[in-house]
Amino acid sequence: MGYMEVFESWLNDPYFDEATKQELLAIRNNPEEIEDRFYKELEFGTGGLRGVIGAGTNRMNIYTVGKATQGLANYIIKQGKQSQGVAIAFDSRRMSPEFADVAALCLAANGIKAYRFESLRPTPELSFALRTLGCASGIVVTASHNPPEYNGYKVYWEDGAQVASPRDVEIIDEVRAVGDFKNIKTMSKEDAIKAGLYEVIGKEIDDQYMVELKKQIIHPEVIKEMAEKIKIVYTPFHGTGNVPVRRILQELGFQNVYIVPEQEAPDPDFTTLDYPNPEDPKAFTLALKLAKEKDADIVLATDPDADRLGIYAKNSKSGEYEAFTGNMSGMLIGEYILRERAANGTMPKNPAFVTTIVTTNLARAIAEEYGLKFIEVLTGFKYIGEQIKLFEQSGSNNYVFGLEESYGCLAGTHARDKDAIVAVMMLCEVAAYCMKHGMTLCDQMQKIYEKYGFYKETQYAITMKGVDGSKEIAALMEKLRNNPPKQLGEWKVKELRDYELNVTTNLETGAKGETGLPKSNVLYFDLTNDAWCCARPSGTEPKIKFYMGVKGSDNADAAKKVEALTAAVKAIIEA
Repeated sequence: MGYMEVFESWLNDPYFDEATKQELLAIRNNPEEIEDRFYKELEFGTGGLRGVIGAGTNRMNIYTVGKATQGLANYIIKQGKQSQGVAIAFDSRRMSPEFADVAALCLAANGIKAYRFESLRPTPELSFALRTLGCASGIVVTASHNPPEYNGYKVYWEDGAQVASPRDVEIIDEVRAVGDFKNIKTMSKEDAIKAGLYEVIGKEIDDQYMVELKKQIIHPEVIKEMAEKIKIVYTPFHGTGNVPVRRILQELGFQNVYIVPEQEAPDPDFTTLDYPNPEDPKAFTLALKLAKEKDADIVLATDPDADRLGIYAKNSKSGEYEAFTGNMSGMLIGEYILRERAANGTMPKNPAFVTTIVTTNLARAIAEEYGLKFIEVLTGFKYIGEQIKLFEQSGSNNYVFGLEESYGCLAGTHARDKDAIVAVMMLCEVAAYCMKHGMTLCDQMQKIYEKYGFYKETQYAITMKGVDGSKEIAALMEKLRNNPPKQLGEWKVKELRDYELNVTTNLETGAKGETGLPKSNVLYFDLTNDAWCCARPSGTEPKIKFYMGVKGSDNADAAKKVEALTAAVKAIIEA
């Protein structure tokens, strides 16, 4: 069936509600909009669904969410795990509570109990909750840091991590097999509650989550000593972090915590932000204004589902607030944990440090300094979470810390996804420790660079929307795959790793090997002098991303080199 036929069927089929039909009638004379909404089904990818909210097969709506949930329910039943139930959390976005209920009532109609949070909760708390409740699976309704017109649906398995291979592909097959939307089961909330298949959860999980977070604290005595002196500005970006972040900081005794008032309340339109992303410097405008008023030491922001943390810290020498990348803030926390656990004898046996292939090479240098096993996985925190499960199953290692460059990290194993709440807590401990020793976070970051090397990373992204954009991204990846560059500026390409084909190629000798990681449409160029570049189409946005990293002799040299590498990559793309 062509997209116009599908469009007409949605207009005429009594299965679809009147509000949906009215929305579609409004675009009847806009063929481009109709094509974009109906040229394909919103793909249930390895992380679940993410897309623009609206009517159509290529949109986030009650029907596409229902189909995803029916597929998940069918999979859970085939695995014989329907008695364990599914935990469901949601964020502050438009339609998030409604989508959470669509999922809950679909599960209930399939005989699977749904544990639905009473109100918005952070993504990492969902990971914690499903393990605490012994659920087979978990669902988070969120589009993370995407613009307000988006929403999403992420699926977790019983280990608390997002579904990984081969389970992700098996669930995708079940979702596709649902076929017609009329095959989606549902029931009323009243009947689901009566049948014991719909339970609201909240405070009891919150309390247990807080207890687990506090177990990660290394120097409670330092926090107690500095809690009255350190000044913290925090913004939840209108999302889920407000309540848990304030609670954990208050319970630890931090007394000077200032919340950005304009961004405190949940707001699905993110009115005060162009883009609710802690990677965007503009998103910190109000927080930095408050920081200057209060003379704050650190400025913290969590994204709407509170799995990612962005920070600024005051440089005591210049008096200015300096931005930290996700690599930098992650390494501040990671280096502190490794150093202090090594010093006080609390490092577990066979410790492991896990990062992704696009994370800073500084992580490897620090892990090696403290004798940790260093593991790199594909982009996506689910692969870090998967390593924790594998460690537990084999007894081979004990997870200590993991991070990815996109502002996400995890200390501890209470969750199996990146956790901005624990990151806030640990970062504040690091800041307190630095203050006790007469330093700022800026001083500590410089100290790390001076010891291990001046590593610097950047990212270059090209957005290509719609049907043509998808084709352009695919063509660019094929060009790089079939005709890889042998030189990027001053750097020679030593090795090409093609994770889609599971092949590594030494460009100097022609020798081939295997990547050792799951299949993924990613190309990694290992360059001379500890530099690298990685090309990866985004799984959640219509763009292709190029990640890059260099190592310099000092800050200025590293900045110069990363700029030169970016220019070289752009030249290859445009050639």
